[in-house]
Amino acid sequence: MIGRASIRHPDASLVIPCHTQRRWDSLVAAVASVRPEGAAEIIVVVDHNPALLQRVREELTGVTVLANRFRPGASGARNTGALFAVTPLVAFLDGDARVRPGWLGRLIAPFADPSVVGTGGAIRPDWERTPPRWFPDEFLWTVGGSYPGLPTRVAPVRNVWSANMAVRRDSFRSVDGFRDGFGKLGDRARPEDTDLCLRLGRTGGRWMYVPDALVDHPVEAERGRFGFFLRRCFHEGRGKIQMARLLPGQRSLASERDYLRRTVPHAVLTGLSRSLRGGGAAPAARAGAVLAGVAAAAAGGALETLAVRRPVATNGAQ
Repeated sequence: MIGRASIRHPDASLVIPCHTQRRWDSLVAAVASVRPEGAAEIIVVVDHNPALLQRVREELTGVTVLANRFRPGASGARNTGALFAVTPLVAFLDGDARVRPGWLGRLIAPFADPSVVGTGGAIRPDWERTPPRWFPDEFLWTVGGSYPGLPTRVAPVRNVWSANMAVRRDSFRSVDGFRDGFGKLGDRARPEDTDLCLRLGRTGGRWMYVPDALVDHPVEAERGRFGFFLRRCFHEGRGKIQMARLLPGQRSLASERDYLRRTVPHAVLTGLSRSLRGGGAAPAARAGAVLAGVAAAAAGGALETLAVRRPVATNGAQ
Protein backbone atom coordinates (compact mmCIF):
# COMPACT_ATOMS: atom_id res chain seq x y z
CA MET A 1 0.00 0.00 0.00
CA ILE A 2 1.34 3.43 -0.98
CA GLY A 3 1.40 5.92 1.87
CA ARG A 4 0.62 9.60 1.49
CA ALA A 5 4.21 10.65 2.09
CA SER A 6 5.41 8.59 -0.90
CA ILE A 7 3.31 10.60 -3.40
CA ARG A 8 5.33 13.45 -4.85
CA HIS A 9 4.25 16.38 -6.99
CA PRO A 10 7.52 17.98 -8.13
CA ASP A 11 5.73 20.28 -10.60
CA ALA A 12 3.84 22.15 -7.86
CA SER A 13 4.88 24.57 -5.13
CA LEU A 14 2.54 25.68 -2.36
CA VAL A 15 2.18 29.27 -1.10
CA ILE A 16 0.64 29.96 2.32
CA PRO A 17 0.18 33.64 3.34
CA CYS A 18 -0.15 34.63 7.01
CA HIS A 19 -0.36 37.91 8.88
CA THR A 20 -1.10 37.52 12.60
CA GLN A 21 0.25 35.57 15.56
CA ARG A 22 -3.31 35.27 16.83
CA ARG A 23 -3.76 32.43 14.33
CA TRP A 24 -0.43 30.75 15.04
CA ASP A 25 -1.94 27.39 15.95
CA SER A 26 -3.99 27.43 12.74
CA LEU A 27 -0.87 28.19 10.69
CA VAL A 28 1.00 25.30 12.28
CA ALA A 29 -1.96 23.02 11.55
CA ALA A 30 -2.13 24.25 7.94
CA VAL A 31 1.53 23.48 7.33
CA ALA A 32 1.24 20.10 9.03
CA SER A 33 -1.73 19.20 6.82
CA VAL A 34 0.15 19.91 3.58
CA ARG A 35 3.49 18.30 4.43
CA PRO A 36 2.34 14.82 3.29
CA GLU A 37 0.90 16.21 0.03
CA GLY A 38 4.26 16.05 -1.75
CA ALA A 39 4.64 19.63 -3.01
CA ALA A 40 8.08 20.50 -4.35
CA GLU A 41 8.25 23.36 -1.84
CA ILE A 42 6.12 24.92 0.88
CA ILE A 43 6.48 28.71 0.89
CA VAL A 44 5.14 30.63 3.89
CA VAL A 45 4.85 34.38 3.25
CA VAL A 46 4.44 36.72 6.21
CA ASP A 47 2.46 39.89 5.56
CA HIS A 48 4.31 42.83 7.12
CA ASN A 49 4.64 41.41 10.64
CA PRO A 50 8.30 41.26 11.75
CA ALA A 51 7.58 39.40 15.00
CA LEU A 52 5.60 36.73 13.17
CA LEU A 53 8.28 36.51 10.49
CA GLN A 54 10.92 35.78 13.11
CA ARG A 55 8.74 33.19 14.84
CA VAL A 56 7.96 31.36 11.59
CA ARG A 57 11.65 31.23 10.73
CA GLU A 58 12.53 29.90 14.16
CA GLU A 59 9.75 27.38 14.70
CA LEU A 60 8.51 26.10 11.32
CA THR A 61 11.15 23.82 9.87
CA GLY A 62 11.28 22.45 6.37
CA VAL A 63 9.54 25.44 4.75
CA THR A 64 10.74 28.48 2.84
CA VAL A 65 9.89 31.69 4.71
CA LEU A 66 9.53 35.03 2.94
CA ALA A 67 8.36 38.55 3.82
CA ASN A 68 5.68 40.16 1.67
CA ARG A 69 7.55 42.45 -0.71
CA PHE A 70 4.42 44.28 -1.84
CA ARG A 71 1.69 46.30 -0.15
CA PRO A 72 -0.07 44.82 2.91
CA GLY A 73 -2.66 42.19 2.17
CA ALA A 74 -2.93 38.61 1.05
CA SER A 75 -2.65 39.58 -2.62
CA GLY A 76 0.89 40.89 -2.17
CA ALA A 77 1.83 37.93 0.02
CA ARG A 78 0.62 35.44 -2.56
CA ASN A 79 2.40 37.31 -5.35
CA THR A 80 5.62 37.22 -3.35
CA GLY A 81 5.45 33.45 -2.99
CA ALA A 82 4.46 32.84 -6.61
CA LEU A 83 7.30 34.98 -7.92
CA PHE A 84 9.77 33.01 -5.79
CA ALA A 85 8.46 29.61 -6.93
CA VAL A 86 10.23 27.89 -9.82
CA THR A 87 7.77 25.06 -10.49
CA PRO A 88 5.31 25.13 -13.43
CA LEU A 89 2.34 25.08 -11.04
CA VAL A 90 1.69 27.14 -7.91
CA ALA A 91 -1.02 26.27 -5.38
CA PHE A 92 -2.42 28.66 -2.77
CA LEU A 93 -3.84 27.84 0.64
CA ASP A 94 -4.97 30.21 3.39
CA GLY A 95 -2.83 30.21 6.50
CA ASP A 96 -5.69 29.00 8.70
CA ALA A 97 -7.03 26.26 6.40
CA ARG A 98 -6.29 22.53 6.50
CA VAL A 99 -6.29 20.20 3.51
CA ARG A 100 -7.88 16.78 3.29
CA PRO A 101 -5.64 13.84 2.27
CA GLY A 102 -4.97 13.74 -1.47
CA TRP A 103 -5.85 17.41 -1.90
CA LEU A 104 -2.89 18.51 -4.02
CA GLY A 105 -3.04 15.60 -6.44
CA ARG A 106 -6.73 16.22 -7.11
CA LEU A 107 -6.24 19.98 -7.41
CA ILE A 108 -3.54 19.75 -10.07
CA ALA A 109 -4.90 16.76 -12.03
CA PRO A 110 -6.88 18.95 -14.51
CA PHE A 111 -3.64 20.60 -15.67
CA ALA A 112 -3.06 17.53 -17.83
CA ASP A 113 -5.30 19.47 -20.23
CA PRO A 114 -3.16 22.32 -21.64
CA SER A 115 -6.23 24.54 -21.98
CA VAL A 116 -6.62 24.64 -18.18
CA VAL A 117 -5.00 27.73 -16.69
CA GLY A 118 -6.16 27.29 -13.11
CA THR A 119 -8.14 25.18 -10.68
CA GLY A 120 -9.90 25.58 -7.38
CA GLY A 121 -11.27 23.21 -4.78
CA ALA A 122 -14.14 23.14 -2.33
CA ILE A 123 -13.94 24.92 1.02
CA ARG A 124 -15.81 23.44 4.00
CA PRO A 125 -16.54 25.91 6.81
CA ASP A 126 -15.35 24.57 10.18
CA TRP A 127 -17.50 26.56 12.61
CA GLU A 128 -16.06 27.37 16.01
CA ARG A 129 -19.62 27.19 17.30
CA THR A 130 -22.75 25.66 15.82
CA PRO A 131 -23.86 27.91 12.96
CA PRO A 132 -26.95 29.97 13.77
CA ARG A 133 -30.23 28.49 12.59
CA TRP A 134 -30.99 31.58 10.51
CA PHE A 135 -27.79 31.26 8.47
CA PRO A 136 -28.49 30.29 4.82
CA ASP A 137 -26.10 27.85 3.16
CA GLU A 138 -26.46 29.87 -0.05
CA PHE A 139 -24.48 32.62 1.73
CA LEU A 140 -21.61 30.46 2.95
CA TRP A 141 -19.40 32.65 0.77
CA THR A 142 -19.71 35.30 3.49
CA VAL A 143 -17.57 33.08 5.73
CA GLY A 144 -15.29 31.83 2.96
CA GLY A 145 -17.10 28.57 2.24
CA SER A 146 -18.42 26.80 -0.84
CA TYR A 147 -22.17 27.13 -1.27
CA PRO A 148 -25.01 25.17 -2.93
CA GLY A 149 -25.19 25.53 -6.69
CA LEU A 150 -21.50 24.91 -7.38
CA PRO A 151 -20.63 21.90 -9.57
CA THR A 152 -20.59 18.52 -7.84
CA ARG A 153 -17.94 17.12 -10.18
CA VAL A 154 -14.93 18.56 -12.00
CA ALA A 155 -16.29 21.27 -14.30
CA PRO A 156 -15.34 24.63 -15.86
CA VAL A 157 -16.29 27.73 -13.88
CA ARG A 158 -15.80 31.47 -14.19
CA ASN A 159 -13.77 31.77 -11.01
CA VAL A 160 -12.45 29.91 -8.00
CA TRP A 161 -11.23 31.16 -4.60
CA SER A 162 -7.69 31.91 -3.49
CA ALA A 163 -8.07 30.00 -0.22
CA ASN A 164 -7.90 26.80 -2.31
CA MET A 165 -6.43 27.46 -5.76
CA ALA A 166 -3.73 26.38 -8.20
CA VAL A 167 -2.50 28.15 -11.32
CA ARG A 168 0.09 27.85 -14.07
CA ARG A 169 2.98 29.98 -12.89
CA ASP A 170 3.82 31.45 -16.31
CA SER A 171 0.20 32.40 -16.95
CA PHE A 172 -0.02 33.93 -13.47
CA ARG A 173 3.06 36.03 -14.12
CA SER A 174 1.83 37.07 -17.56
CA VAL A 175 -1.02 39.05 -15.94
CA ASP A 176 1.15 40.28 -13.02
CA GLY A 177 -0.56 38.01 -10.53
CA PHE A 178 -3.14 39.22 -8.04
CA ARG A 179 -3.90 42.91 -8.21
CA ASP A 180 -1.57 44.36 -5.58
CA GLY A 181 -3.47 46.22 -2.87
CA PHE A 182 -6.82 44.92 -4.12
CA GLY A 183 -8.33 42.30 -1.86
CA LYS A 184 -9.65 41.56 1.60
CA LEU A 185 -8.07 43.83 4.17
CA GLY A 186 -9.91 45.01 7.27
CA ASP A 187 -13.56 45.59 6.40
CA ARG A 188 -12.83 45.70 2.70
CA ALA A 189 -14.01 42.67 0.75
CA ARG A 190 -12.72 43.16 -2.77
CA PRO A 191 -12.70 39.96 -4.84
CA GLU A 192 -9.04 39.68 -5.82
CA ASP A 193 -9.46 36.02 -6.73
CA THR A 194 -12.38 36.63 -9.11
CA ASP A 195 -10.47 39.53 -10.65
CA LEU A 196 -7.46 37.27 -11.28
CA CYS A 197 -9.64 34.54 -12.79
CA LEU A 198 -11.29 36.98 -15.17
CA ARG A 199 -8.00 38.50 -16.29
CA LEU A 200 -6.50 35.06 -16.87
CA GLY A 201 -9.67 34.00 -18.65
CA ARG A 202 -9.01 36.69 -21.25
CA THR A 203 -5.89 34.75 -22.27
CA GLY A 204 -8.09 31.88 -23.42
CA GLY A 205 -7.43 29.54 -20.51
CA ARG A 206 -10.12 27.70 -18.55
CA TRP A 207 -10.67 27.50 -14.80
CA MET A 208 -11.83 24.17 -13.40
CA TYR A 209 -13.64 23.58 -10.13
CA VAL A 210 -12.52 20.38 -8.35
CA PRO A 211 -14.98 19.66 -5.52
CA ASP A 212 -12.99 16.67 -4.24
CA ALA A 213 -9.92 18.86 -3.61
CA LEU A 214 -11.31 19.76 -0.22
CA VAL A 215 -10.01 22.03 2.53
CA ASP A 216 -11.44 22.88 5.94
CA HIS A 217 -11.54 26.57 6.80
CA PRO A 218 -12.24 27.71 10.39
CA VAL A 219 -15.07 30.16 11.02
CA GLU A 220 -14.73 32.22 14.19
CA ALA A 221 -17.79 32.60 16.40
CA GLU A 222 -18.15 36.32 15.68
CA ARG A 223 -18.75 35.53 12.01
CA GLY A 224 -21.99 33.84 12.94
CA ARG A 225 -23.50 37.14 14.08
CA PHE A 226 -26.15 38.79 11.96
CA GLY A 227 -24.33 42.12 12.05
CA PHE A 228 -21.20 40.56 10.59
CA PHE A 229 -23.33 38.84 7.93
CA LEU A 230 -24.84 42.15 6.80
CA ARG A 231 -21.50 44.00 6.84
CA ARG A 232 -19.86 41.25 4.81
CA CYS A 233 -22.63 41.37 2.21
CA PHE A 234 -22.46 45.16 2.07
CA HIS A 235 -18.70 45.21 1.48
CA GLU A 236 -18.96 42.41 -1.07
CA GLY A 237 -21.42 44.53 -3.03
CA ARG A 238 -18.99 47.44 -3.00
CA GLY A 239 -16.09 45.20 -3.97
CA LYS A 240 -17.89 43.69 -6.96
CA ILE A 241 -18.61 47.14 -8.36
CA GLN A 242 -14.97 48.12 -7.89
CA MET A 243 -13.91 44.99 -9.72
CA ALA A 244 -16.31 45.69 -12.59
CA ARG A 245 -14.80 49.16 -12.97
CA LEU A 246 -11.34 47.66 -13.27
CA LEU A 247 -12.50 45.24 -15.97
CA PRO A 248 -14.47 47.40 -18.43
CA GLY A 249 -16.08 45.81 -21.43
CA GLN A 250 -16.35 42.37 -19.83
CA ARG A 251 -19.32 40.45 -18.48
CA SER A 252 -17.55 40.56 -15.14
CA LEU A 253 -20.74 40.26 -13.06
CA ALA A 254 -22.47 37.58 -15.14
CA SER A 255 -22.14 34.93 -12.43
CA GLU A 256 -23.55 37.29 -9.82
CA ARG A 257 -26.58 37.97 -12.01
CA ASP A 258 -27.11 34.25 -12.47
CA TYR A 259 -26.84 33.79 -8.69
CA LEU A 260 -29.55 36.41 -8.19
CA ARG A 261 -31.80 34.87 -10.84
CA ARG A 262 -31.45 31.24 -9.77
CA THR A 263 -29.90 30.59 -6.38
CA VAL A 264 -31.52 33.41 -4.40
CA PRO A 265 -35.15 32.80 -5.48
CA HIS A 266 -34.75 29.06 -4.94
CA ALA A 267 -33.39 29.66 -1.42
CA VAL A 268 -36.24 32.02 -0.49
CA LEU A 269 -38.99 29.82 -1.87
CA THR A 270 -37.52 26.69 -0.29
CA GLY A 271 -37.28 28.34 3.13
CA LEU A 272 -40.82 29.69 3.06
CA SER A 273 -42.22 26.42 1.75
CA ARG A 274 -40.55 24.39 4.49
CA SER A 275 -41.89 26.70 7.18
CA LEU A 276 -45.41 26.49 5.79
CA ARG A 277 -45.17 22.68 5.75
CA GLY A 278 -44.45 22.60 9.48
CA GLY A 279 -40.70 23.11 9.47
CA GLY A 280 -40.86 25.82 12.11
CA ALA A 281 -39.44 29.33 12.07
CA ALA A 282 -35.84 28.51 11.11
CA PRO A 283 -36.42 27.97 7.34
CA ALA A 284 -38.39 31.24 7.15
CA ALA A 285 -35.58 32.99 9.06
CA ARG A 286 -33.08 31.67 6.51
CA ALA A 287 -35.25 32.99 3.70
CA GLY A 288 -35.37 36.37 5.44
CA ALA A 289 -31.59 36.35 5.85
CA VAL A 290 -31.19 35.70 2.12
CA LEU A 291 -33.31 38.75 1.33
CA ALA A 292 -31.46 40.86 3.91
CA GLY A 293 -28.09 39.77 2.50
CA VAL A 294 -29.12 40.67 -1.04
CA ALA A 295 -30.39 44.04 0.15
CA ALA A 296 -27.13 44.75 1.99
CA ALA A 297 -25.06 43.81 -1.05
CA ALA A 298 -27.25 45.98 -3.26
CA ALA A 299 -26.80 48.91 -0.86
CA GLY A 300 -23.03 48.47 -0.97
CA GLY A 301 -23.07 48.29 -4.74
CA ALA A 302 -25.26 51.38 -5.00
CA LEU A 303 -23.00 53.36 -2.68
CA GLU A 304 -19.92 52.39 -4.67
CA THR A 305 -21.64 53.22 -7.96
CA LEU A 306 -22.36 56.71 -6.68
CA ALA A 307 -18.87 57.19 -5.27
CA VAL A 308 -16.35 59.43 -6.98
CA ARG A 309 -14.37 57.33 -9.41
CA ARG A 310 -10.71 57.11 -8.58
CA PRO A 311 -7.93 54.52 -9.14
CA VAL A 312 -8.24 51.63 -6.70
CA ALA A 313 -5.00 49.71 -7.25
CA THR A 314 -2.24 48.89 -9.68
CA ASN A 315 -2.67 45.99 -12.07
CA GLY A 316 -0.50 43.57 -10.11
CA ALA A 317 2.99 42.70 -9.02
CA GLN A 318 5.54 44.56 -11.10
